[in-house]
Amino acid sequence: MQAADNLNESIEKAISIKYYEYKNFYNVEKIGNSDSGEIYRTNLKNSEQYFTLKSFDFNDITMKEIIHELELHHKIVHRNIRQLFGITEKVNEDSQIKKYLLVMEYAGDNTLQNYLKEGYKNLTWENKYKLAYQLVCTISWLHDKGIVHGGLNSSNILVYKNIIKLTDFGLSKRIKEASNQKSDIIPYIDPKKFAISNKTYLLNKKSDVYSIGVLLWEISSGQPPFKDEIYDANLATQILQGYREKIVPNTLINYSNLYIECWNCEPDDRPDMIQVFAKLKEIITKSVNFKQLLSIQQFNNIKNINIVHNNIMQIIQNFDKISIKEIEPKTQNINKYIFEEDLSFVVDELVDLYFEEVNKGKEEKMRKQAILNYIDNNGLKLQEIHKWLINNQDDSNFYYLLGYFNFQGIVDETNKQKALELFQKAAKLGNNAAQYNLANMYIDGEGVDKDYKKAFELSLGLAEKEYLSGINLLGYCYKYGIGTDINEQKTFESYQKAANLGNSNGLNNLGTCYEKGTGTDINEQKAFELYQKAADLGNANGMNSLGICYENGVGTADIDIQKAFELYQKAADLGNDHAQFNLALMYEFGNGIEKDITKATYWYIKSAEQGHNDAQDKLEKILNNL
Repeated sequence: MQAADNLNESIEKAISIKYYEYKNFYNVEKIGNSDSGEIYRTNLKNSEQYFTLKSFDFNDITMKEIIHELELHHKIVHRNIRQLFGITEKVNEDSQIKKYLLVMEYAGDNTLQNYLKEGYKNLTWENKYKLAYQLVCTISWLHDKGIVHGGLNSSNILVYKNIIKLTDFGLSKRIKEASNQKSDIIPYIDPKKFAISNKTYLLNKKSDVYSIGVLLWEISSGQPPFKDEIYDANLATQILQGYREKIVPNTLINYSNLYIECWNCEPDDRPDMIQVFAKLKEIITKSVNFKQLLSIQQFNNIKNINIVHNNIMQIIQNFDKISIKEIEPKTQNINKYIFEEDLSFVVDELVDLYFEEVNKGKEEKMRKQAILNYIDNNGLKLQEIHKWLINNQDDSNFYYLLGYFNFQGIVDETNKQKALELFQKAAKLGNNAAQYNLANMYIDGEGVDKDYKKAFELSLGLAEKEYLSGINLLGYCYKYGIGTDINEQKTFESYQKAANLGNSNGLNNLGTCYEKGTGTDINEQKAFELYQKAADLGNANGMNSLGICYENGVGTADIDIQKAFELYQKAADLGNDHAQFNLALMYEFGNGIEKDITKATYWYIKSAEQGHNDAQDKLEKILNNL
């Protein structure tokens, strides 16, 4: 009974960390099996991103390990570490048995072991160095944060789009051992763990260094260590006694010396990861054009990595002047590397971020700023991303982001015709963000002739896939007869669904339905409440609608001109043309504030520039009276 209570408590704690409703996943496709369960690839509603679902046989021990892993991933975010987002549960409709699944970042299913086995003949030393460098940098970063991986081997490291992805932090191994007490990673384990006299030996940072040594050898050879031998107690004993793999012919002596140092049987005689990092950097610097190997200008700020110099650029400039022995652990800043191939990951994240903001109902100004903030905060350069996109047009997200740059005039001047072409290419490949932008372009006639039929079809398609932006846009089509007949009931239902799912534009639009009696009875108090909710979520339309309520006493007993002014101002600053017009009116007539024709003119211009007809008329009258 106590065990059952502990298990239920563990499950509840895991779910409380981050729980995903299974019904929100679609296109669930089984892609393989692991020692701990089945593996699926899937999409999550309102996201362009793929996710991995991984089932497991749970008990109290495995749930505690999963909780540990989830808590750990809340503390670390690194592009070379596959994120564990949370947990979900699937209930069998017939038996009502629950199956628990981990929700993870999708990183394909190609392990480093398979990657080397299948593509070794085509790998140059430059390719091998890239793999080794990513691996070493990532473990160095973890060690600086006081985290020991404890389970490094080529089967739990993925390679996705040429990017190393560490997985599980030993989680799969621990779950497997808890289930059957077997292990197939003997060659990678710190030999000290095999000593009979060391039964209590705990894996530590130097244990990771040992594993790194084995992996550096494996990268050079293209095959698992001791591949023709049985991984048993006999092999473990031989390794403890000094048995190691042979150096692969044509390996640089400094590289082989490095992994030999790492797999030294005595932990105290192994280098730490900072020294491994520095030595590998020296090897690469002297053997290849390192500035071409890495996109150095794209380094991303990461604090608290132990290194003698402030950043990698200094290391490159000064390596010939210093001795490796001089490198001591000192906490400094180091810029995180990003390989050129890794920009595909960046692009995917940018598109996913943008579409997430769209589905929340954020204004275009805020969506654009979110994109720019991501780029800036990660130490990236717009020009380099733009150039990379031009040279890599083989993915729907690549088409989409380049189209977005053209549409917004990011890097180059605005080119809506080019944006249209790129959005169309991405949309044909099923890109939902592109389909959303295309629908709006067809409605507004931006860069293309208006085509309400296409706009409606795109909106309907997005709505059927449960994208909040599509559901809200479908309501707009029904309200104004965009590509379909005006249907107030469907307008109300679409806005209500979008609002209930958390779309701030849906909340504002549903408020308008209650205020005007569109598809429902008039209820101004309900409208006021919905406008307030939308405004609280940062929605500029909601702020403007709430401002109108305060100015005119709609849904509230108290008229509050000052509150209306503040809301108009906030929404106007966010770029809302209606709020800009209302703010200009207040300045023109001195309604509750001091009359100011100059400010009125300024806000009429801002609103008119966005196509607000009343603002254009007002501006013309003011200019004629000057």
